[in-house]
Amino acid sequence: MGRLHALIWVLIYAGLLTLVLGIATARTDAAWGWGLQVAGTVAALFGVALIAVRARMPADVP
Repeated sequence: MGRLHALIWVLIYAGLLTLVLGIATARTDAAWGWGLQVAGTVAALFGVALIAVRARMPADVP
């Protein structure tokens, strides 16, 4: 369960950081900025989806 929690938070924080970097990069290079924004958003949303998956798991699963 500890690995899942770590993965969730890494995905959320790394995704948000990548999203912000994409916004900042879009000023100078639109293609790179757009790509970083999409990748960051997908990573953060995947982390949030894993929270829902974790909520449905039984409490005694290691």
